Amino acid sequence: MKPIDTAALLAVARDEARTGEAEGGIPIGAALFTAGGELLGRGHNRRVQDDDPSMHAETSAFRAAGRRPHYRDTVMVTTLSPCWYCSGLVRQFGISHVVIGEATTFSGGHDWLAEHGVRITLLDDPECVELMSRFIERSPELWFEDIGSDATARG
Repeated sequence: MKPIDTAALLAVARDEARTGEAEGGIPIGAALFTAGGELLGRGHNRRVQDDDPSMHAETSAFRAAGRRPHYRDTVMVTTLSPCWYCSGLVRQFGISHVVIGEATTFSGGHDWLAEHGVRITLLDDPECVELMSRFIERSPELWFEDIGSDATARG
């Protein structure tokens, strides 16, 4: 199997982040792919839009992908390091690889995932950093609501 093009996969998640931002929400996007790069589901953080604190981008993408017998052969791509809640989703369902756009504005549970055998690819994408930096500057109260008062745990 040829290696996946992580930049192309991240582009899908970034599009979702931009959609969330345009809807007045938090600009975090995600997508779930097969190990071969086939898109299974995509989504963005909808906490604000749906008034649902559990609707993180990774959750939205995972739900859009639907049921599978297992998720060992899947790749979660997210614009931002996954929080503990979304890291738990990755572990619970055995997603084997997480591609992260950036962990500069928020460093969630990706080190923990790596310690538990999940392959982590951190891309340090400047556009992802810019999306979140601009959002945090413009809407700090919404950002701190999302991450909680303790900036080490989003969700």
